[in-house]
Amino acid sequence: MHDRYFEDYVPGSVYAFGSITVTEEEILEFSRRFDTQGFHTDPVAAERGPFKGLIASGWHTTALMMRLYADHYLSKVASLASPGIDELRWLQPVRPGDALSIRTTVTQARASRSKPDRGLVHRRS
Repeated sequence: MHDRYFEDYVPGSVYAFGSITVTEEEILEFSRRFDTQGFHTDPVAAERGPFKGLIASGWHTTALMMRLYADHYLSKVASLASPGIDELRWLQPVRPGDALSIRTTVTQARASRSKPDRGLVHRRS
């Protein structure tokens, strides 16, 4: 459903989509540029670290989730950007070969107070 408009985001609606597989090469490339902690950048050091192996940066994981949202959830005709994220947690490490997917529930859809010609959609994933 790519031509989704504000009124199509009905509270209680559930959307599930994915997947995207994380590769070791992508983990290393991202973390060497943006999150240089050893358990993200060095597979040998990561084996001795707290996670006992290489893991993706949480910010890399967030970027991958954004890709899934952009491809499958956000409207191609009506999305006007986001004012932010209320809560973000990384509950378990993402490792090379993991396949990620998303399940999200629309929790609220309301008109914007400051821009009444627009709507705000809240969701929980």
